[in-house]
Amino acid sequence: MIIGVPKEIKNREHRVGLVPGGVKALIKDGHKVLIEKNAGVGSGITDAEYKDAGAKIIPDKQDLFDQSEMIIKVKEPLAEEFEYFHEGQVLYTYLHLAAVPELVRFLQKKKIKAVAYETIQKDDGSLPLLTPMSEVAGKMSVQLGAQFLEKHYGGRGILLGGVPGTVRGVVTIIGGGVVGINAAKIAVGMGARVNILDISASRLAYLDDVFGNAVTTLMSHEENITASVVGADLVIGGVLIPGAKAPKLVTEAMVKKMRPGSVIVDVAVDQGGCVETCEVTSHDKPVVVKHGVLHYAVPNIPGAVPYTSTYALTNVTLKYARDIAKLGLEAAIRRDQSLARGVNIYGGNITCDAVGKAVGEKTKELAALL
Repeated sequence: MIIGVPKEIKNREHRVGLVPGGVKALIKDGHKVLIEKNAGVGSGITDAEYKDAGAKIIPDKQDLFDQSEMIIKVKEPLAEEFEYFHEGQVLYTYLHLAAVPELVRFLQKKKIKAVAYETIQKDDGSLPLLTPMSEVAGKMSVQLGAQFLEKHYGGRGILLGGVPGTVRGVVTIIGGGVVGINAAKIAVGMGARVNILDISASRLAYLDDVFGNAVTTLMSHEENITASVVGADLVIGGVLIPGAKAPKLVTEAMVKKMRPGSVIVDVAVDQGGCVETCEVTSHDKPVVVKHGVLHYAVPNIPGAVPYTSTYALTNVTLKYARDIAKLGLEAAIRRDQSLARGVNIYGGNITCDAVGKAVGEKTKELAALL
């Protein structure tokens, strides 16, 4: 198979879809790998390193897409990239289609075989390709929140860990999954007072075992969310329903009651966000202020630490990429139900129920289309 890796164009997205080690593995399997010129520079990977691994460097993006049977990316295609794709191409990347219906329409029209990292799901419910980026985003969310709490950024001017004789900052984390537990690790490490809310009693019990008295675990319902959000200096939104739009758990009424200069970091923004007042921001303009509260809602947080993120991502994406390239997508998904769950669009049809529900369209069973 001919595999193309284009340079990402999303705002300050410095990650790349494949590292030289991944190139070597695919070349060894008998495939051809094309890398767009300077695609890896943001992650500290030179074209020379890709060449040494066996890849061919392609200066022209359109040429790369024209030659490639499978495109490996990091983030969903932007509108200005639509023109490069050709019918029947395999696209293997993060898609988050519930939040971008226009991308759904395009992938349907072009009959792209769209495989979303974030919905590849094992039988035990785990999301192996989403996990490392959720770990990165969870840890960074508290770093970012602490930064924007500084007075010269417009924050309250509070140090999360405080010092002797002062009050420590309060961090409220909505969602106790991968984002939530990693946010809690950093918040606890900084010395903040930490609340974690989740809808699963068993998850709360696990978090209580992990953190002990360092955190307060609360059942996630409106009363507890309201009290925890209103009393927080930093709110982290880490809610996830695989493939679906995130529920709006933090309402505008709650935000209005927060102290001026408090900060919200909505990690769920790439799935539409779980905070009603959040709107998508960017690394260039990361914060908007509403009701006196700073809202950080950058959808590609891990792009700010590309060296860590790129290698962590290839660690988990390469296995499935090799399977698709070796067997062809159809045979690969027949063999592996986890990969089959990752197929969101096939032959012009939506095959992921959560995406179909989000965009108001009926879905078709993937097995019936093969």
